[in-house]
Amino acid sequence: MPQTVFNNVQILDCSGAQPFTGSVLVQGNRIKKIAREGQSLEHEAGAEVIDAGGATLMPGLVESHAHPSFANTATLEALGDIPPEEHTLLTMRHVKLMLDQGFTSLNSAAAAKPRLDVVIRNAINNGEIPGPRMLAATPELTVSGGLGDVRLYHHDRWTFAIVCDGPDEFRRVAREMCREGVDTLKINPSGDEFVPFAKANQTVMNEAEVEAVCEVARSRGKRVASHSRSAESVKMSVRNGIEIIYHATLCDEEALDMLESVKDTVFVAPTLGVTISTLYEASDWGITTEIAESL
Repeated sequence: MPQTVFNNVQILDCSGAQPFTGSVLVQGNRIKKIAREGQSLEHEAGAEVIDAGGATLMPGLVESHAHPSFANTATLEALGDIPPEEHTLLTMRHVKLMLDQGFTSLNSAAAAKPRLDVVIRNAINNGEIPGPRMLAATPELTVSGGLGDVRLYHHDRWTFAIVCDGPDEFRRVAREMCREGVDTLKINPSGDEFVPFAKANQTVMNEAEVEAVCEVARSRGKRVASHSRSAESVKMSVRNGIEIIYHATLCDEEALDMLESVKDTVFVAPTLGVTISTLYEASDWGITTEIAESL
């Protein structure tokens, strides 16, 4: 694989140490060796050598909670109204933007349509479009009246969720999503504050429904990720061996103890970026500090 040497860089190695001057050898898409200023850095004769002029160099960033197919729509319903063709192009632009901003790995936390993540992931892996390494997710599997259910009795609307009720429906949809090639099955055991029902402290999926999805995931070698803000939804996720827990914002002591007990096998993404940007940058869009704090 080709080698590239970056000389005269400020190296931020993400170990917690202060940046230091030195050189970095990259082979293919992997960092092979780091040398501090004054140390030698052996490389192949044909390696590309770049003088970075003192710029900062760091490893690629990892986005643990990404929605590359989500658009800046005013409502959840509008997200579902985007036609598949335009939605695919929009998602292509989003993954390129993430790569341009330094994210080399992306863990999708849900797709806005069933196959969007899979198609984009495959195109990236095949070298057809630029983007980070990507784990593709399902839309958010939810219940009637749960986060993502925007249907009306007179209008069968859709957004970023697939509505299921009962373990058999969850099991069927999970199997269909595995058939389509997803890496991660995303479920919504709790609600959230930005919908008029199914609030953040409410646990809307039952144990049998969560267990059904996890059963399918284990049988197909897939991961499960949960939108879990309520304490009970966090506990339910831990009990059922869910590998990725998002938010976990309303944990009680029991939930925190359970997370501590699985800290080496369960990844918790609190999504602090959403909280910070909402607190400090959303007022122009009518989201007050009071609303932001509730989120």
